[in-house]
Amino acid sequence: MMKKNSRLVYSTETGRVKENDNQDNSSSYTDGIIRIHRETKGRKGNGVSLVKGFDLDEKSLKTLAKTLKQKMGVGGSVKDGVIEVQTDQRDKLKTLLETMGHSVKLAGS
Repeated sequence: MMKKNSRLVYSTETGRVKENDNQDNSSSYTDGIIRIHRETKGRKGNGVSLVKGFDLDEKSLKTLAKTLKQKMGVGGSVKDGVIEVQTDQRDKLKTLLETMGHSVKLAGS
């Protein structure tokens, strides 16, 4: 008798069974709006701006991140579809993205 909340973890025929999870765990948004978050956790009090919500492939995302970092004059990286820019100047980042044609919101505090 199978319970509704049980799931198959291992099969003797195929080995470990991976769960097909259609949800993205990086909390990305699919409404077409780019959100800029500020985060200091794990960075010894130094703030970074996280730019989320892009529907781009990895190469295009890295190119966009490079452009943003050059125009802001700061460093950063791309991790799990999120652009991390090492600055607290979210307003300047917002105006740069809006001039590129994106719809942008400041998220969080």
